[in-house]
Amino acid sequence: MVSAVQAPVTANAFRDPELYYSDHGVEIYVADSRKKLSEFPPNHFQTCVSSPPYWGLRDYDYENQIGAEEQVEDYISDLVALFRNVRDKLREDGTFWLNIGDAYTSGGRTWRAPDKKNAGRAMSYRPDTPKGLKPKDLIGLPWRIAFALQADGWFLRSDIIWNKPNCQPESVKDRPTRAHEYVFLFSKSLRYFYDPEPIQEDSIIGHAPKNRRSVWNINTEGFKGAHFAVFPPKLVELCILAGAPKGATVLDPFFGTGTVGVVSRALMRKCVGIEMKPEYAEMAVQRIEESIPKAYSLPLS
Repeated sequence: MVSAVQAPVTANAFRDPELYYSDHGVEIYVADSRKKLSEFPPNHFQTCVSSPPYWGLRDYDYENQIGAEEQVEDYISDLVALFRNVRDKLREDGTFWLNIGDAYTSGGRTWRAPDKKNAGRAMSYRPDTPKGLKPKDLIGLPWRIAFALQADGWFLRSDIIWNKPNCQPESVKDRPTRAHEYVFLFSKSLRYFYDPEPIQEDSIIGHAPKNRRSVWNINTEGFKGAHFAVFPPKLVELCILAGAPKGATVLDPFFGTGTVGVVSRALMRKCVGIEMKPEYAEMAVQRIEESIPKAYSLPLS
């Protein structure tokens, strides 16, 4: 296992104490991305691929964490402000791939017991039912966020359904089990870099490959040491292949256990990850060091 002390860093680490790791084209900063992003120059990143904390879903146990806002409007505002900073650091032809899931109102419950299959879901707080909604309402968070980002200046280019064939069962009897999340494609400008060829789908035998459709069938994946499902590498791969050429730099301001870094390295892209929790950064370092660059098989569905 690679420790923070063993992790290779450049001389820049002496100038920036928040630089936790730098090797294989991947840099990891243990910092609050709301502050750290301001230190990067404009036009620095080609694309951003990220999955921020979902509102009211998990307690990451640090002060002023995104996702723990009492009001859903504050959560959306926090994300809009952060991703405005991301847009400022993107190249003019840059893109932003946002994975976000939906949530239901708490129905007045103020805490959540541990899940036998997912201990990380235990929470000491639950936000109140948002104003204008009712107990058991689906909040519609992905589209609320997408429209807010669009209003803030992003070009909303595509809504992608991430269908999970191996979705986690739910003990509900009055609605279908949720088996999908959204991935939104945004661009900074009207014209932007997007390469459709590496992510084409197989067509009927004897016919040329076809443009990838907007429903992606990708299994969820766990990671030993984390009490939650991590970004599936195959999902990240599609975003990076389409959004950044080889040698370009990919940003993830919610780096977590480092899937975007692992995939960026495998696809010969550079990556900058920002993560608040040192223990997650340590997991990311371990995964990056242990990963072997390879091309994941396509198509993914």
